[in-house]
Amino acid sequence: MTQTSTRPRRSALYLPASNGKALAKARTLPCDVVILDLEDAVAPDSKAIAREQAVAAIVEGGFGSRELIVRVNGLDTEWGADDLASLAHCRPDAILVPKVACCADVEGYAARIASTTPVWVMIETAASLFRLDEIAGAERVAALVMGTNDLAKEMGAQPGPDRLPFVGALGLAVAAARAHGIAILDGVYNDLEDDAGFSVQTRQAVEFGFDGKTLIHPRQIDLCHAAFLPDDTEVAWANRIIDAFAMPENAAKGAIRVDGKMVERLHLQHAHRVLAASR
Repeated sequence: MTQTSTRPRRSALYLPASNGKALAKARTLPCDVVILDLEDAVAPDSKAIAREQAVAAIVEGGFGSRELIVRVNGLDTEWGADDLASLAHCRPDAILVPKVACCADVEGYAARIASTTPVWVMIETAASLFRLDEIAGAERVAALVMGTNDLAKEMGAQPGPDRLPFVGALGLAVAAARAHGIAILDGVYNDLEDDAGFSVQTRQAVEFGFDGKTLIHPRQIDLCHAAFLPDDTEVAWANRIIDAFAMPENAAKGAIRVDGKMVERLHLQHAHRVLAASR
């Protein structure tokens, strides 16, 4: 089981790697994660230049503490194999793979990705919803990313900000990620002018237990962070849990009592995530 990182991933901004200006601007944005996109956001005739610019951006660096991820094209396309081959030596923080339906699909990508590079997986096919446990538990998978646009298209669903058609799928995806100790990010919100709807959906993501949300525009970053920022009560409780487990008499215990409540080590992991988010 991979242990979930306490690294903040509240905001993960997709940027088309074909857009040089966007790549330069990404180095100044306050998002936690930058996803250089070679897939959906890039037109077919721009795939090659996007790949070249993504590799150049990784080699050049300058992204600071931001986690740098590349979403590649599917291996069933004419670009996928070349994407993976080009990324083999520049080593982004992770490679995000699309259109996965089962564990075998994940293994097909992992076999072409450097052994030290984590694999992130898009959950965006109807078939993947029935194999969440095996996908989340696949070797080298470090995160799941919801692709709600593709899910809606494939299912014929018409979700509003409350995403009622996806409530079951979102909950099960979070459960699968937590069962295997990996991260999970929510899908994008498409209406850039609807701040109220974005806030409703992002708050829903917090309630479900997502680590963060994927974004399609820089203006969504601050709204996203506001939703994922723990309040003072949450931070104080997290500190009490961490302090309690740090006491010598609790070092070997799996469960302890804190302020009259039973607390397990899984709560300790969550407490560290809360503090990371608060910082």
